[in-house]
Amino acid sequence: MLRYLPLLLVLALWIYAFVDCLNTPEEDVRALPKVIWVIVILLFGEVLVGPVAWLIAGKNRGARAGGPGPSAGGGGGRWVAPDDNPEFLKSLNKDDPKGD
Repeated sequence: MLRYLPLLLVLALWIYAFVDCLNTPEEDVRALPKVIWVIVILLFGEVLVGPVAWLIAGKNRGARAGGPGPSAGGGGGRWVAPDDNPEFLKSLNKDDPKGD
């Protein structure tokens, strides 16, 4: 069973890269058109060149502006913990019954 592990790992990476490429919006794809990336992943998946190239150079992995969660000042799209979010902290002061 252990001798099949490398084959299963290659297959898992191949499938992951293929599905990730298909689910990635066109504006987040770098270097080549999305269709070309799909072909590269499928053709060179057995030797791991295609999937590894996709994971390294094919997808813009930065934070997206429309992502979930509150953003820190200016709508940068980066998630911020509530205790670090100035807008959340201001809303707590509004609800303060002491009137500080």
